[in-house]
Amino acid sequence: MEFKYVVDQFADIQVLRYQVPGFEALSLRQKQLLYHLSEAALMGRDILYDQNGRYNLQIRRTLEAIYLHYAGDRTTDDYRAFETYLKRVWFANGIHHHYAEDKFVPGFSEAFFEREVRALPACHLPLQEGESVDDFLAKLKPVIFDPDVMPKRTVQSGDQDWIAASANNYYGEGVTQADVEAFYGRMKAADRSATPVSYGLNSRLEKIGGQLVEKVWKVGGLYSEAIERIVAELEKAVPFAENEKQAEIIRTLIAYYRSGDLRTFDAYSILWVEDTESQVDFVNGFIETYGDALGLKASWESTVNFRNEEATRRTRTISEHAQWFEDHSPVDARFKKKAVKGVSAKVITVAMLGGDCYPSTPIGINLPNADWIRRDHGSKSVTIENIMQAYDQAAQGSGFSEEFVWSDVERMRIRRYGFITDVLHTDLHECLGHGSGQLLPATDPDALKAYASTLEEARADLFGLYYLADPKMIELGLVPDAEAYKAEYYKYMMNGLMTQLVRIELGKDVEEAHMRNRQLIARWAFEQGAGKVVELKQRDGKTFVVIHDYEQLRILFGKLLAEVQRIKSEGDYEAGRALVENYGVKVDPALHREVRERYEQLHLSPYKGFVNPVMHVVKDADGTVSDITLDYTEGYAEQMLRYSRDYSYLK
Repeated sequence: MEFKYVVDQFADIQVLRYQVPGFEALSLRQKQLLYHLSEAALMGRDILYDQNGRYNLQIRRTLEAIYLHYAGDRTTDDYRAFETYLKRVWFANGIHHHYAEDKFVPGFSEAFFEREVRALPACHLPLQEGESVDDFLAKLKPVIFDPDVMPKRTVQSGDQDWIAASANNYYGEGVTQADVEAFYGRMKAADRSATPVSYGLNSRLEKIGGQLVEKVWKVGGLYSEAIERIVAELEKAVPFAENEKQAEIIRTLIAYYRSGDLRTFDAYSILWVEDTESQVDFVNGFIETYGDALGLKASWESTVNFRNEEATRRTRTISEHAQWFEDHSPVDARFKKKAVKGVSAKVITVAMLGGDCYPSTPIGINLPNADWIRRDHGSKSVTIENIMQAYDQAAQGSGFSEEFVWSDVERMRIRRYGFITDVLHTDLHECLGHGSGQLLPATDPDALKAYASTLEEARADLFGLYYLADPKMIELGLVPDAEAYKAEYYKYMMNGLMTQLVRIELGKDVEEAHMRNRQLIARWAFEQGAGKVVELKQRDGKTFVVIHDYEQLRILFGKLLAEVQRIKSEGDYEAGRALVENYGVKVDPALHREVRERYEQLHLSPYKGFVNPVMHVVKDADGTVSDITLDYTEGYAEQMLRYSRDYSYLK
């Protein structure tokens, strides 16, 4: 039977499913390990909703109650708009767009919402203790319907208080940007060690009685109800660990969840990065800081996966030559690592996504994030090939290439080399780019503040772009010939200059770090090339990217890589801010409108995400587990409602 990748489509979203090739060939022990790690990946779902906004859980549960108990006509405009809104909330883990971060505009009326809330029995509403329906509606209606209330999840630019302007729930009401910078600045100033913890990573900072207080996310602390469930599944996973080192990793993660001690998190991270033997692997915890305006607080996420042995030979080749790539980088010698340590890379097959990796998921991961752990113990990089394969398969025959690519020359090149150069760019980005370079000894790792995420992604992307065109790639057998890299260069410049604009509403700036990074690189190279390297060319009233000099474009990528590495190594905040603000944020309104109009004619969705397979435990008559199987038939709404029913623990 042909595998159906597309599950659902609504608003600007297309929901896909991914296959998990190789799962059946794993041992029963490995499957049981994957099962319990996957359950742990789902137990923390509510945490991300609450981190993204303090009212998200109440709103989601209210919308789901209306959806399940609605007795009216489901073909009306109000109801259809309501259903789309709910699906968007599920996809974004809250009421703000998962990428653009703007609050969704409901297509249904406020009267419809109030009528349906009042039609529900009180037992179906997530009322707080002592809260009336009138109070409940008075609280939630402005949050949902008033465009001036909590308009953006995370604010990271402009002359304003970024913390106060952000709608996320990493900080309590009344906490200001100055409060946060002073609070954690004192901690950093008092820590003179070469191995500082990631201050603030796993807590909400609140103001109580005029004093700033950290409320830690741990067992017995904030989010305890969900974290206790995560810990319980991790404990069940320990007996199925592939080796003692892996068992110790899981036990150390459990200890961290119990204590909330960031030193224990560092110990876990070191153990995790040094485990290169286990085939099954996972990420579970408060990891990435993109959602915090100051890049301190981490969102909860999880992925569960196993190594793709055949494809990993490609990334192993790259990581084995990590020192060569570092030595030949175009950056200043002061910023290069004299001895690259512990760079491990692999291609994985993901089996379960959770938290901030679901439904929208990365295609590559490089961890840990702490610079000193990377320096002393290395990093672990992965390319998630079965996710990339799902994207590629779903895009076949979409008409996108015919609409936006300049000529058959570029189209044929993309068709021939596009997938391999795409995964290789991801490999280089994750395997080497994030792990390359070093900070000068006196540089504060958080010196770049809100611009750190964008600049770090730019650094890794530029590293991958620069080396993708290097003859070393042919020598290592990673690309077939000297033409291959041009496919990725063309796609990257077209995306950064034009086509990613379909993801942004008209009149809006670029907000998300990865999008800012791509636009920054493309627009900087476009400007530096002065029309001789890359040109925006008109034909039949449409704009196209035309690359005239691929070799010179590579030189420009190298120059920008050198500057971004300098900015990071020296902690040059002003130069970093100028790069991001001048090249990564603002949009040409005429080009923006044109690109969106052309894209809309194709009836495509600019954003994609995934439903997970369902894991079924098969037992013999005596209750012994005999197998774990995967079911790919669950729908999007069906999965979301099941997760809300079976994996919702926060109040």
